[in-house]
Amino acid sequence: MGKINDRLAELGIGIPPAAAPVANYVGWVVSGNQIFTAGQLPLVNGELVCKGRAGEAVSTERAAEAARICAINAIAQASAALDGDLDRIVRVVKLTGFVNSGADFTDHPAVINGASNLMVEVFGDAGRHARAAVGVSSLPLDATVEVEAVFEIR
Repeated sequence: MGKINDRLAELGIGIPPAAAPVANYVGWVVSGNQIFTAGQLPLVNGELVCKGRAGEAVSTERAAEAARICAINAIAQASAALDGDLDRIVRVVKLTGFVNSGADFTDHPAVINGASNLMVEVFGDAGRHARAAVGVSSLPLDATVEVEAVFEIR
């Protein structure tokens, strides 16, 4: 099964099938020794589970949970790129998180910590990464958060 899959099982995290693109793009691209994922929404079984603006309709804590789901979905894209062999991931290089929020919301880092913490839980020190946490006025389908990832592979 592999070390990373064993760690996911230990954490009680199931990796879903990679979400299919809904427009003219692909879910992931391998370039050299890196995988770049498309932005991932908080989808569970194909259903968007967190809608609305952080700090308004959605609490910071709930938005962080949604960011965690996005990170799981980014790992699902990497798994698809690697034919399921997540042990080929050398490190998580960078996460970019977009938070649907109003002009007065400033806790974007706390929201994207949901994704960052998941990567460290799963990959250990190799999960520590560079990051951007950006506030935006809207996201597709009124999602609360969207996360994209860059993974180094061997």
